[in-house]
Amino acid sequence: MRRNLEVLVSALEKDPYKLASDMNLECDAVIVNQGNMDSCYEFKTDRGFGVKLLESSERGVGKSRNHALDLADSKIVLFSDDDIVYSKGYAERILAAFSENKDADVIMFNVNVREDRKTYFISKNKRVHKWSVGRYPAYAAAAKLESLRSSGLRFSTLFGGGAKYSNGEDSLFFMDCLRAGLVIKAVPVLIGTEKSLESTWFHGFNEKFFRDRGVLYHFLYGKAAVLWALRFVLAKKEAYGKDIKPAAAFKLMREGIKDGKFIKPD
Repeated sequence: MRRNLEVLVSALEKDPYKLASDMNLECDAVIVNQGNMDSCYEFKTDRGFGVKLLESSERGVGKSRNHALDLADSKIVLFSDDDIVYSKGYAERILAAFSENKDADVIMFNVNVREDRKTYFISKNKRVHKWSVGRYPAYAAAAKLESLRSSGLRFSTLFGGGAKYSNGEDSLFFMDCLRAGLVIKAVPVLIGTEKSLESTWFHGFNEKFFRDRGVLYHFLYGKAAVLWALRFVLAKKEAYGKDIKPAAAFKLMREGIKDGKFIKPD
């Protein structure tokens, strides 16, 4: 029998049994745990839900999410990280949101995070468009699996933790969803909380951060990338101003945009 909902967890060197319990899972799951071994098997959580576990020696969050998509067999998939703790009743709320928004292929939900990590807050039902899709992290999103597979959508392996370039695989994925004609909506429904853990990719507003973001903006915005880069350095200068001047940050992003033109997308 096909599952209604699966959580697709991208994990790094975790005890999968403890992780499943800590996340407060209320549905089946696929856990891709990047570590030092390669194996695949299934187990039950302490609440009786089924987990397909892939232990992988590969690195890269994009690879991890793609493996999880390959193993999924539910109607709806919920992307997740290993630092998310779900609220009681989250599974029912997600399925209800898809029932109420039948035209949606992807739905964004609220997840509590530290104030300095907050990039979005959903206060009302709305359609998500290309100029706002970049603010949503993967762990906010659930999607119809058939919509993703019929469109051939995959996560980039160039960006994100463990990849050559820093974060951005989620923004690229959702932009690709829009380019493929999928409908993305956002609903004011809380599904969980992010635990405060050390980032696996952010090491300050250094030169690599801005160059990598420039490369990302090339793939996200094409000919408009420089304008979006200028918008970013002006909007975020209070966050990074102690580390680097806006003019220098903008120069680094433009260098990254130029470099991106010579990088073949995966």
